[in-house]
Amino acid sequence: MPTSVLEIVDLGDGEIVLRRAEGESDPLVRIRFSDESRVYLMDNTLEVARAMIQAGIEAASNLSTVEEADEADTDQEIAPRVLH
Repeated sequence: MPTSVLEIVDLGDGEIVLRRAEGESDPLVRIRFSDESRVYLMDNTLEVARAMIQAGIEAASNLSTVEEADEADTDQEIAPRVLH
């Protein structure tokens, strides 16, 4: 699968998007901060959005790893998963 360069862009209206650097396709992710939250975060909305996107990527990666492990264990006895 070809890789593409992604960029995080502050559109200046309270919305920050993750999009492919090449082309003008629709954003992959949109994060919109309310006026109240922008005041609270001061000038740190881009950094917060970056952390949110990174956390989402890590969570998706972890879920993918768990699903692959579950598929590999289909021949073995399946133990229940517990979430605390």
